[in-house]
Amino acid sequence: MSLDLRVGVFGLGQMGRNHARVVTETEGVILAGVADPLGDSTGAARGAPVYQEPAELIAAGIDMAIVATPTGDHLKVGLALAAAGVHALVEKPLADTVAGAIELRDAFDEAGVIGCVGHIERYNPALQQLKRRLEDGQAGEIFQIATRRIGPFPARIKDVGVVKDLATHDLDLTAWIAGSPYASVSAHTASKTGREHEDLVAVTGLLEDGTVTNHLVNWLSPTKERMVMVTGTHGAFVADTLSGDLTWFANADVPTEWSALSVLRGVAEGDMIRYAYPKPEPLRVEHEAFRDAVIGTRSDIVTMREGVRVVDVAEQVLRSAAKD
Repeated sequence: MSLDLRVGVFGLGQMGRNHARVVTETEGVILAGVADPLGDSTGAARGAPVYQEPAELIAAGIDMAIVATPTGDHLKVGLALAAAGVHALVEKPLADTVAGAIELRDAFDEAGVIGCVGHIERYNPALQQLKRRLEDGQAGEIFQIATRRIGPFPARIKDVGVVKDLATHDLDLTAWIAGSPYASVSAHTASKTGREHEDLVAVTGLLEDGTVTNHLVNWLSPTKERMVMVTGTHGAFVADTLSGDLTWFANADVPTEWSALSVLRGVAEGDMIRYAYPKPEPLRVEHEAFRDAVIGTRSDIVTMREGVRVVDVAEQVLRSAAKD
């Protein structure tokens, strides 16, 4: 593939540096430049031009953009890119408010350029495998989707709380896996580190198809965990998105002869399988999907319309928690 689409990366925080690296490793694109008001102290640009202002990078001429600035800057940078006719992948969440997310969606629609959102978990190999197997009916009717996304506080996040930063991963992937949007959410939050925003949330939700969801998210745990469990009539899947592993726990077809144990277990435990499959880096797969959407050969990006829905559900979570 020899396209040489010119890509600009806006923001050189942790995610921006990773994006810049993957651009240089992705076929068909070149890193045309990076923009960050603090410059490039880590050498993330790998020799590409470094600009302080987004307008300077846009003026240099780019076909595609990765917006990895702080969430509060997504709207300003995104609108400038849409006005310039540049295709953009905006890191999640799409914006810090629903109004801002809608404005971005509409701007890219009106400009006729590709706009997508960096909900990277959709490209995790464990979740890709999980979704395929659910669509094949392996789990039967889905009853519940539960997630845990916990770990230490990241110093990089200053402008939003754990709901819009971390929980948006789970709100997006849950609706995507189930193929059904949220009908309602109820939540509790807490702030234990003295910051302006919440650092802990517990969410219970109901999808429109009747699936019950639970999400535990925090920046307070000394250990890091990323788990998705889907329970259905035939058994349960457990996906570990840190390792990319997917495990299937089947309901037993063989009756338990020990009656006391059967009572204690309820649903009997059957076969357990941990699947083997290729595990490409999710960020690389996301970049390839964005590139292919731009050239018109693929369409499995996370659209800005979907990004708006995620921000809307996140705000519903915060409104519910505020009622405490």
